[in-house]
Amino acid sequence: MRVLVADDQDLFRAGFSLILNAHPDITVVGEAADGAEAVARAVELQPDLVLMDIRMPRMDGVAATAEICRRTSAKVLVLTMYDVDEYVYDALRAGAGGFLLKDARREELVRAVLLVASGEALLAPAVTRRLIEDVVRRGTARPELRRRLGELTDRETDTLRLIARGLSNTEIAAELVVSEHTVKTHVSNLLTKLGLRDRAQAVVFAYESGLTVPGSA
Repeated sequence: MRVLVADDQDLFRAGFSLILNAHPDITVVGEAADGAEAVARAVELQPDLVLMDIRMPRMDGVAATAEICRRTSAKVLVLTMYDVDEYVYDALRAGAGGFLLKDARREELVRAVLLVASGEALLAPAVTRRLIEDVVRRGTARPELRRRLGELTDRETDTLRLIARGLSNTEIAAELVVSEHTVKTHVSNLLTKLGLRDRAQAVVFAYESGLTVPGSA
């Protein structure tokens, strides 16, 4: 797996690169010191995943994430120092596949990179709480999103609801009493029908549409 590390602090970049390069299945192919450089390097190197700091000069992690998701197929895992960072919600909507706090342990970092690169959503508990709070603050569910929910089958709707609860494909399969292959098909179909990039955006959609409400997960 090819990873690009973007952070404006030299020590963080070096530390993340050292940890990731120690894993046999991960290679850090480049580094970037700000958002604009992250976009340029991502387009040049075409990594599988970009490890993105959210607060950087010239172009912040939100804008850089949106541009990278538009111009490449790379997944983006966003790192933040703050569990209540105001950019969390915007970065998820921009296409970030997951969020992790910078104080995470090294094994958590490696696991996060592997999960997000494989298409799983990864949201630290504090980040999920922030997402819920933002949805509540913004008010009622958006009616146009409710209409789009009608395009899903009952099983796809159930799958989306379970994704929003943070369940993996294996856990969803057990919950719905179907095979994991069937769950993967449901996930692929619902992402296509709703025009979503990945599971993280599916979580946002579930809350914004009102399919999942705070306290139900």
